[in-house]
Amino acid sequence: MQSTIELLKQRVTAAVAAAFNLPEADVNPRVNKSQDEKFGDYQSNCAMGLAKQLGRKPRDVAQSIVDHLDIDEICTPPDIAGPGFINLTLKPAFIAGRLANIPPAPNTWEDRLGIEKTTDPQVVAIDMSSPNLAKEMHVGHVRSTIIGDCVARILEFEGHHVHRINHVGDWGTQFGMLLAYLRRTQPHVLENPDELHLDDLERFYVDAKALYDADPAFADTSRKTVVELQSQEPTVMAVWRAFCFESLRHCHEIYDRLDVRLEDRGESFYREMLPDIIKRFEDAGLATESDGALCVFLDGFTAKDGDPLPMMIRKSDGGYNYATTDLAAIYHRIETLKATRIIYLVGIAQKQHFEMLFTAARKIGWVADAVELVHLGFGNLCSADGSPFKTREGGAVKLKSLLDEAFTRAKKVIVESAAGDERRSAFDDATVDEIAAAVSVGAIKYFDLSHSLSNDYKFSWDTMLALDGNTAPYMLYAYARVRSIGRKAGIDFAALPAGAPYILDHEAEIRLAKTVLRFAEVVDQIAADLRPNLLTDYLYELSRAFSLFYDRKHGVRIIDAEPEAVRTSRLRLCDLTARTLRLGLSLLGIKTVEQM
Repeated sequence: MQSTIELLKQRVTAAVAAAFNLPEADVNPRVNKSQDEKFGDYQSNCAMGLAKQLGRKPRDVAQSIVDHLDIDEICTPPDIAGPGFINLTLKPAFIAGRLANIPPAPNTWEDRLGIEKTTDPQVVAIDMSSPNLAKEMHVGHVRSTIIGDCVARILEFEGHHVHRINHVGDWGTQFGMLLAYLRRTQPHVLENPDELHLDDLERFYVDAKALYDADPAFADTSRKTVVELQSQEPTVMAVWRAFCFESLRHCHEIYDRLDVRLEDRGESFYREMLPDIIKRFEDAGLATESDGALCVFLDGFTAKDGDPLPMMIRKSDGGYNYATTDLAAIYHRIETLKATRIIYLVGIAQKQHFEMLFTAARKIGWVADAVELVHLGFGNLCSADGSPFKTREGGAVKLKSLLDEAFTRAKKVIVESAAGDERRSAFDDATVDEIAAAVSVGAIKYFDLSHSLSNDYKFSWDTMLALDGNTAPYMLYAYARVRSIGRKAGIDFAALPAGAPYILDHEAEIRLAKTVLRFAEVVDQIAADLRPNLLTDYLYELSRAFSLFYDRKHGVRIIDAEPEAVRTSRLRLCDLTARTLRLGLSLLGIKTVEQM
């Protein structure tokens, strides 16, 4: 089912084209959701731009558009306000008809609320999470993992083919040190690499680095091991593969808890491509030697002193760096995966690197105009005082530790909030753990995704786990509360008659119905703009609209509403609200619970 805003855009476009004899392809209808309800539900401000183009007064242009606007079945008569804004208010009958077109929920969780997939699917590559395999995942990987998963879920929902690429650091000089230490501490691994097991990957790295710094002989052995690794000596390669597998095991324990799917593709995947990447830049005349290194100089990029800023693609010792690997990755994603949209979830501090990377890839001719390269940069997760988020000892907080503490705190909140509530205090331990698992992971995800990507944000357990406000616990409670209405009414929402009409008379039910209908356009906007916080804002708005609808004083009666047709309509609207909350939360990567 087409979103309401897209339908209005089509109608406004047709009206402008008819009013001024313009091709519809040249018309920008400029229809957006109204910022203030007193100006209607939607607003078009296309008249102002057209007025300059046509040399006419904006209000006259707006009137001409309204005169040609065919929306009688959609909206009440349009209102022209201010310099030429066209305000559009949906009719309750139209809203009811749109709700009636939403099919019943399927028996599976694949509920799309009648939203059709795109007719123009893309191949999208999302570079996300991307830990270094030498260490355990820490809080610095939270944003790249969670945001990347949310973007992937939304684009997949839209119908695009998405590659969720975990571009892991599994190659480089530090692996010589790690493999040498592994051979020293677990020599049996040389004969049986599959027996490798590291309980604490972080401690292994710290111990190896300490020995490297303190023992010149071990440091020399480590450097020789690097040479063996780069020459792909079979025994060293077997141990390296075992080490990578064991490191990824630690990562995937975290991914499983976060319910995140990825395709692991290490930097080593591209190592055989790197000489050819260098040759292509040399053949194109884009590579220049500078102080023994091979560099690409791009127009518009200068150092602080004004000198041209190089992008090094081969070091003076003949080795390669991450810029070379990133170029190979772009080439592979375009040439092999056939991606037409490549999205990088990397901190905003790497902005210049990606600007240079994209410029170089386009300059050499790998990237067609139709291919979109996006650095979706994000700010840092900070402590309450705005400083870097660290342990008390000053080290990086392990992601596993963060998830464990979130579970413990969420369980405490659930138990304390259930005190005095006979129904909830009767939950068995398994039910409490199930709810705590959903709330703890959901709280971390929702708190992160509700912030603007480009800004730093301060981590707060109290805010994140609050049972009110724009938080995951509140959203999960809102969903569970809607579902409980069916139990209180003694009905199965799925058994409600699918053909029963929606009766929208009360202001609170009209507002809730309008908000439910906006879900499709919010998802479309996020797919285009890549701003997950639009979804958290929408879900909070939806939950508040439902609270008003359900409120005894300001809302409507539901379970005991009369006549029966009105009761059925309101119960169906409850069901649609719950389905929308569940689908919206699932696109954020958050699992719902039926009771809370």
